[in-house]
Amino acid sequence: QVQLVESGGGLVQPGGSLGLSCAASGIIFRVVTMGWYRQAPGNQRELVATISPNDWTTYAESVKGRFTISRDNAKETVSLRMNSLKPEDTAVYYCNLARPPWHPWGQGTQVTVSS
Repeated sequence: QVQLVESGGGLVQPGGSLGLSCAASGIIFRVVTMGWYRQAPGNQRELVATISPNDWTTYAESVKGRFTISRDNAKETVSLRMNSLKPEDTAVYYCNLARPPWHPWGQGTQVTVSS
């Protein structure tokens, strides 16, 4: 019954911006800390941002100051606003719990930063 559906990815130029959304269903959304992850080919899946039920946030150093995570408990969604994008941000982006054990991973959404 648990389902995580990411959307919003696409192709952007370096320095551009993009917004991602994650729709979560089948979980008690309001009581869990959610995270955004990314995985580039040949790389490990990396946690890039988290947000707690009371809106405390954390960010990986590589994205701090450029990305903003937010949540809407009524809609059971988690968003990621990405600014000043760099080619090294290119990856498939996923949402899930911020700590294991994770729910089944969704399809993810591809973000490509290239000129």
